[in-house]
Amino acid sequence: MVIKVYIASSSGSITIKKQQQDVMGFLTVNKIEFEECDIAANEDNRKWMRENIPEESKPTTGNPLPPQIFNESKYCGDYDGFFYAREDNAVYAFLGLTAPPGSKEAEALAKKAQQ
Repeated sequence: MVIKVYIASSSGSITIKKQQQDVMGFLTVNKIEFEECDIAANEDNRKWMRENIPEESKPTTGNPLPPQIFNESKYCGDYDGFFYAREDNAVYAFLGLTAPPGSKEAEALAKKAQQ
């Protein structure tokens, strides 16, 4: 399984750039394999991303903004979803991955299972 992060390399938005760096930095530090898909340099990436975000996750106006995160072709969410998952120690679940043993998320899941 490969996590795909749809980014815009030439975005003029500082917020978008910071969010993209935040997501990719987290994945890198946690040794989660991911593929960067640039929607600014590749029209096919942009088209695929827009077509594969579920209707209920699309903004009411305009197009969805990067970063958008997929596990292969399954939509995981946008930066806000990622941010809240990280706050809750639930990023692996957000990404559709199994939390590695010893991670905060795995420990939290083990505690829940014991209750």
